[in-house]
Amino acid sequence: MRKVDRGSSEVGCPVERGDDGVWRIRGHAQGRTVLRSTETVQAGLGVETMDRLPKKIRRAVLYRDGPEHREHRRQTARYFTPKRVDEKYRELMERVSDEQIARLLRDGSADLGELSFNVAVEVAAAVIGMTESRPGLSDRLERFFPEKWGRPGFTSFHGIYWFFRQIRTFGSIYFKDVRPAVKARRAERRDDLISHLLDEGCHGGDVLGECVTFAAAGMVTTREFINMAAWHLFSQEELRKRYVEGSQAERYAILHEVLRLEPVVGNLKRRTVAPLDVDGTVIPAGEIVDIAVSTTNLDGSAVGPDPGDLCPGRAVADGVAPHGLTFGDGPHKCPGAHLAVQESDVFLTRLFAVPGLAMRTPPRVTMKEEISGYELRGMIVTAGS
Repeated sequence: MRKVDRGSSEVGCPVERGDDGVWRIRGHAQGRTVLRSTETVQAGLGVETMDRLPKKIRRAVLYRDGPEHREHRRQTARYFTPKRVDEKYRELMERVSDEQIARLLRDGSADLGELSFNVAVEVAAAVIGMTESRPGLSDRLERFFPEKWGRPGFTSFHGIYWFFRQIRTFGSIYFKDVRPAVKARRAERRDDLISHLLDEGCHGGDVLGECVTFAAAGMVTTREFINMAAWHLFSQEELRKRYVEGSQAERYAILHEVLRLEPVVGNLKRRTVAPLDVDGTVIPAGEIVDIAVSTTNLDGSAVGPDPGDLCPGRAVADGVAPHGLTFGDGPHKCPGAHLAVQESDVFLTRLFAVPGLAMRTPPRVTMKEEISGYELRGMIVTAGS
């Protein structure tokens, strides 16, 4: 069963236009059709704000579409292949995970969110190329992606405060993390994303935009998933036993099933740029389409019977990923899917090998309503007797 309540889990009508004019997709096949279509572009996630900026300002990959986006993804795909991730980053994942587990053993207890975030930050920073940072990168990113946000806008003191707070943090990340990395790679290119961006002619501000985008897409979401997977393992003794004693393939099957059942981001939005036929229903151009991933992943026609149960290794329909649409699909499918699963597995295998490991305090759940995304905070784990 799910740990996070996202309302009704019934697929119902797979394609439906709401009273607010937004098209809602709840069927897996229908969601995949929208995500794979070249007749849609990104919506939500601040895309509308980016569209109002001058055209000369370079958009981060998240905000691109069409041939330009496809070419960018083609050129950067090599950084995220399973073979490269395993060969280039496994040792780093193991070292960073061991450091965090040593901290837990030293103190006897720790906030799992802090441990997992430190792992996610160091791994993603290495892939991106932010390896010359001053101390405190994790803290700076925590401030940039806080647990509680102020109300945006300039109509209140809080709105003004939060605006300038984010600008200040943005500048801190640039001067303490991005600029040192850019300087080092201008002197000597390396095999990482920042070097690639410099080869494309990007300046420091462009690189900053890409780095913050990858931070949100990789570091933050991986932390949430590690916490969610750990919560399930703590709660189900048999599942925990299977994970601890299983092969890598068996462990990955468990992690993929948790991802299917508990997607970190529950909704993805697109905007149609031409009429789009979705299973016989034609969605006109210019419409907003909301793919309810948290529901499409429970579509029994795609993932089999009892879709609300956690069943690692379940038989799914042809062409359906074991994690459903959790990583999206089509042009904007998450490139770091294998990276996230591998680093989660490396950390969790070490965590659950700790003698006397227990969850003292379950996590506090809050939701980011615009993406139906969960945040888990305050999960305290203990080691020893």
